[in-house]
Amino acid sequence: MLLWLLGAALLSPAAGFYLPGLAPVSFCEQENSQVPDCKSSIDLFVNRLDSVESVLPYEYNAFDFCSESKSKRPSENLGQVLFGERIESSPYKFNYKKPMTCQKVCTKSYKPSDQSDRAKLDFLKKGMLLNYQHHWIVDNMPVTWCYDVEDGQKFCNPGFPIGCYITESGQAKDACVVNANFKETDSFYIFNHVDITIYYHVVEHEQLGARLVAAKVEPKSFENPDDDKPDCSGKPKFLKNKNTDEFKITYTYSVNFVEDIKIRWASRWDYILESMPHTNIQWFSIMNSLVIVLFLSGMVAMILLRTLHKDIARYNQMDSVEDAQEEFGWKLVHGDVFRPPRKGMLLSVFLGSGTQIFIMTFVTLFFACLGFLSPANRGALMTCAVVLWVLLGTPAGYVAARLYKAFGGEKWKTNVLLTAFLCPGVVFADFFVMNLILWGEGSSAAMPFGTLVAILALWFCVSVPLTFIGAYFGFKKAGIEHPVRTNQIPRQIPDQSFYTKPLPGIVMGGILPFGCIFIQLFFILNSIWSHQMYYMFGFLFLVFIILVITCSEATILLGYFHLCAEDYHWQWRSFLTSGFTAIYFLVYAVHYFFSKLQITGLASIILYFGYTMIMALIFFLFTGTIGFFACFWFVTKIYSVVKVD
Repeated sequence: MLLWLLGAALLSPAAGFYLPGLAPVSFCEQENSQVPDCKSSIDLFVNRLDSVESVLPYEYNAFDFCSESKSKRPSENLGQVLFGERIESSPYKFNYKKPMTCQKVCTKSYKPSDQSDRAKLDFLKKGMLLNYQHHWIVDNMPVTWCYDVEDGQKFCNPGFPIGCYITESGQAKDACVVNANFKETDSFYIFNHVDITIYYHVVEHEQLGARLVAAKVEPKSFENPDDDKPDCSGKPKFLKNKNTDEFKITYTYSVNFVEDIKIRWASRWDYILESMPHTNIQWFSIMNSLVIVLFLSGMVAMILLRTLHKDIARYNQMDSVEDAQEEFGWKLVHGDVFRPPRKGMLLSVFLGSGTQIFIMTFVTLFFACLGFLSPANRGALMTCAVVLWVLLGTPAGYVAARLYKAFGGEKWKTNVLLTAFLCPGVVFADFFVMNLILWGEGSSAAMPFGTLVAILALWFCVSVPLTFIGAYFGFKKAGIEHPVRTNQIPRQIPDQSFYTKPLPGIVMGGILPFGCIFIQLFFILNSIWSHQMYYMFGFLFLVFIILVITCSEATILLGYFHLCAEDYHWQWRSFLTSGFTAIYFLVYAVHYFFSKLQITGLASIILYFGYTMIMALIFFLFTGTIGFFACFWFVTKIYSVVKVD
């Protein structure tokens, strides 16, 4: 399918193509609704509600808002289900270019004597206290709430609050600061009215049709004297925290249409993304990472071109064994450098899973750079990653089997079973526990049982067989030829200085790779936990390449120093040196939690750290695999040019 799309683009340069579900929709007025492929009704969909103060998202209907009697859900892909998106139709109905004022949607009544009504009202108050946000969608585009911030700039948030709270001391929390009329202490102000403005752009070659390019909302609060005939002009609607009387909420909306000749359909996401995090900081991150890479590249080049070149040339020109005995450092451990490591089974399993994750990440980011996995294509990024991981079982099994065979292992059945089940099993067990917590809390992020079964089926019926196939070819192929023979008796390792001991070297090795990514990591964590859109996949792909280079060079550099100290245990050390970057990631995630987030509640805290542990494990396998193969290449290269009798 991808080749067909690329071929169509190359053969027909004048005609563009659109990804499935991302083609533009033309709208026309109701009297012209008979025009083919031209819609007059505009559907408004509602998504889950979330908050920066809680990890738990909830479905729209969990807050007892107005809903349709027969709600229809658009089809959701696997990524949307994993992220907890729950899109459904709404009772907000309007037609193209038909303005409406103060249209009633419904009235909700809560009686204090009814236990169910009290529970619904308490949940609504909890949502306002934690600043839960609506997420509405029009024409596959988020409805944004734009407001002024410092320096006269506008910030457009792809969500708007359900209400806000004024404390007993009169302090306005969250969205209450936008309205000076919110003065009632110890009260909840409910945004029961929305002014919706839809911007459209008339397409030049479609005389009757237009395309929607923006949808903005302004939440308001009105106390309507007559709930049957609201006029949207009263005082703000508030609920006393200790209210004991019957309470009614009438939800209303107004809609207006504005033509915008500047914004075109292809660039309609720009006004949302412009108020997202700052491109200048991204360029600073890239330049910072490039400086680190250049520094490491210079160090590695100096070792390879000067030190090693001279050492190898002098070593190969020696005429007698006595001269060789005078040598020291990495040249003396040639008979032990390819000695199989301890726990070779576990290392080979980690490397197989790390290879699977590395290829998955590379391909996913590459497609994201091409625009196939943009924010407009909801859930596509996660769907692509999961499907790729499932299909990449063969490389995982092959790499694990080949390395385990090179380490002299003979328990091939145990190796292939661990490759198929160990790391995925740990991730799934963590994910399942988190899902149980979400189920218990009634969150929309809880994965349905059917989807859970489908993921298990993909794992057991697709990934596991492919892992077995890869392992079969890995064990069947001849073993890896090492450039030097391994001595039967291990060489004694001399006493090491503090800097060449295993732990200090491993701890130092993760600092530089983490320095390349920590700024990008901030934006990724913002997109996950602060519900901001992440769209800078070009930057991310560039940082990914820099991370691979940095991990490789840092591991080679430290590996060379350890070999010079006559310590030939490089296999696990190279894996852990780069893999230690994940520990710095974990520390940064803890710092981010306490310094940037306002998450409260035991369930939310457990969920944050549970999902963080999954990310840290994946990152550990990914970076550790890069470091091992870089060091393996380096060791093989330098010992392949040394003449050994």
